[in-house]
Amino acid sequence: MNNTEKFIKRIYESINICSPDQLTISNVAEKMNLGVDYWPYTSVFAECKGRCKVFINENLNKQQQWQDFSHEMGHYFQDGGCHRQFIRHYINYREIKADYFAYHFCVPTFMLLKIKGVDVYDVMNLFNVEFDFALRRLEMYKNKILENKIVYERAYY
Repeated sequence: MNNTEKFIKRIYESINICSPDQLTISNVAEKMNLGVDYWPYTSVFAECKGRCKVFINENLNKQQQWQDFSHEMGHYFQDGGCHRQFIRHYINYREIKADYFAYHFCVPTFMLLKIKGVDVYDVMNLFNVEFDFALRRLEMYKNKILENKIVYERAYY
């Protein structure tokens, strides 16, 4: 596992989340003592006077809300959500990192490893994500397996 995957595994283990059915906004937020509000605007993470809250767009479907929540959790863990002082390119970089984090937060590698013969529909149903999101995450997962196999073969053959 890479550093992001290990970090996410430690997060979930620290709050006793070990299966896909536990991956819900309300469950994660409650265990992390994090406020969540639903509103009609773009999802965002906010911190004020040491208190953190995630605002989720109420017009999104459940899968999109979970994906947005996971993206905002990337900001929570990686940059505290404060963007005012960042230059545009750095903001874009942080958004890409938060997206990457979201794929792993929604669909943790350590949970995927427990599923034999997983396909895109398994990922969608078990982890409550949309088809395109599940497909991209599965591509990432399979690429990592392939990459590890190539590294192993180069090292031993």
